[in-house]
Amino acid sequence: MTAAFQSSSPEKSPRGWKCNATRWLHDSAGSTALEFSLVAAPFFFFIFAILGTSLYFCTNNALDRGVQSAARKIRTGEAKQAGATVGDFRQSVCNEAGTGINCNKLRVLIQSDASWTNITLQGCLDSKSEMVNSTGSIEELVSDYSGDASFVALITVCYEWDLAKTFSFLQLGKGSNGSGPAVMQASTAFRIEPHPYE
Repeated sequence: MTAAFQSSSPEKSPRGWKCNATRWLHDSAGSTALEFSLVAAPFFFFIFAILGTSLYFCTNNALDRGVQSAARKIRTGEAKQAGATVGDFRQSVCNEAGTGINCNKLRVLIQSDASWTNITLQGCLDSKSEMVNSTGSIEELVSDYSGDASFVALITVCYEWDLAKTFSFLQLGKGSNGSGPAVMQASTAFRIEPHPYE
């Protein structure tokens, strides 16, 4: 072969390719992005799980606080003196619980008797997994269901928490597979104190 037809670039040796491959394997450029892409999905899942669980327990705690505060007016006879209705009691629960509670999603169940024998805790769902109806109508007096002084009363408030549908992966819903809204329940039992409003 004459000099005119010889290649001007030097021939690459197998050793040269090996050196390039080694350098590529040891190159750390972009490794942080790659590592984050591997852990991003479980990391964000964990964050949303904490957020959803925290909101659930905060709402449940607010509901319980609202029921305890509102029921005190029944226990002391204040509700009877004021002529409070079932609707007034429901609104009182909402006011005491705070803005995170939607009043339209509340169900109020009231039981009373002269002794504890006939008082049983009621569930919030019926046989079809639907929310039960409230005791009485919103216009009726709450004292018609809570009883007189020295009676025992059990107040149960059920709340349908729609935000559970946003965090469906937590399976807090009332559906058989954990789907749909979650149902929260807060109850308080007491003996109505003697009062002069009989």
